[in-house]
Amino acid sequence: MDRSKKVLAAFVLLGAWLAVPSLAQFGFHAADPGPRTGPAGAGGPLAGLDPAILPFFLSGFQNFIEVESVTGSIAGTGAGLGPRFNLDSCAGCHAQPTLGGSSPALNPEIAVATRLGATNQVPFFIQADGPIREARFVLNPDGSPDGMVHELFTIAGRSDAPGCTLAQPDFEEQAREHNLAFRIPTPLFGAGLVENIPDSAILANQHADAERKAELGIHGHPNRSANDGTITRFGWKAQNKSILLFCGEAYNVEMGVANELFPQERDETEGCVLNPTPEDITNFSVAAPTGVPSDIEQFAFFVRFLAPPEPAASTPETLRGRRVFDQVGCSLCHTPSLDTGATSVQALSRQSAALYSDLLVHHMGQALADRITQGSAGPDEFRTAPLWGVGQRIFFLHDGRARDVLAAILAHQSSGSEAGRVVVNFNALSEQDKQAVLDFLRSL
Repeated sequence: MDRSKKVLAAFVLLGAWLAVPSLAQFGFHAADPGPRTGPAGAGGPLAGLDPAILPFFLSGFQNFIEVESVTGSIAGTGAGLGPRFNLDSCAGCHAQPTLGGSSPALNPEIAVATRLGATNQVPFFIQADGPIREARFVLNPDGSPDGMVHELFTIAGRSDAPGCTLAQPDFEEQAREHNLAFRIPTPLFGAGLVENIPDSAILANQHADAERKAELGIHGHPNRSANDGTITRFGWKAQNKSILLFCGEAYNVEMGVANELFPQERDETEGCVLNPTPEDITNFSVAAPTGVPSDIEQFAFFVRFLAPPEPAASTPETLRGRRVFDQVGCSLCHTPSLDTGATSVQALSRQSAALYSDLLVHHMGQALADRITQGSAGPDEFRTAPLWGVGQRIFFLHDGRARDVLAAILAHQSSGSEAGRVVVNFNALSEQDKQAVLDFLRSL
């Protein structure tokens, strides 16, 4: 064959190769592979935790799984539930894939609604296979901002709350008024590392890659404590400063237990306040050192010393997905790691926290806005959700509306969202590259 025929044959072969249909043309579309199976890779204490601290972690674990009743008269329960509440234990909300995680597949709010004879109706937005949700009202009846949690249930009718008469909020009326917003539980793994990241590290990361962030319209900012001005970092809007504050608020708001941080009952209806307040206190009279701290301190010990979730072993596909994740701009907000500072607990000191978050709040656009302001986090602003452990989560976004990772990514694109251009970049990827990103995220 002469040279011209060889060249012609080469072009024919090239044309035939180019004409081979892509996987997308064969009907392949990227899809979330679903929660990663296998060991949870989470739920234990930090590596290298001081043996003197470990008993407090274990004691905190026992308090974390304890079920609360109204007066503690039910065998095996603590005291203080209600008068209004969402659930009767910390472990019920934070159970997926193990204790300390997020909303489980089977919603325990269904069972607690009528436990011990309670007369509650299950609100329409709570489903057996749906996420655990708390409800907030956007506005008060007079039109002023509300934003507070309005608990789903009351203790009325329970055998341990004789004489209490207390109605649930009218959630259907609030829905008709477009006045409802929802939140789901945030995972707690690695929270002690997050607590010990210096403000300076968060601010330095905020200003890193400034040119590329500006090109993509990313301009997040920290939320700050109204008391001391330092950066807050826990909760969907980064509204809480510390683990202890997070735990104290949850005990009071989610279970109705008055404590040393929140010493008053949220509802003081006569006949429904059945314990002296605060109900949770420091136990000065016990002999064992681990029994002295109050429940909220015990919760904080457990949460602070929980290890971060372990990712799956890398594969060529997940490594490829990690590179594409960077290329499209996801890592500009979901910062792969931040370092802790020098702290008094060695297991938390100068560690790399692979949290995949910048701990800043960002505008997420009209579609995701909950219309609630907390601190300097406005109506459509949320903390960049840490992605460590996302491989085993079931529900996504602040209100649990997404049940897979791909849906959560696409929901980031709406009018006013800082992530809009990043989602445009993601949508422009080949289906194979999209799949690699999804596989990478499910490996975390």
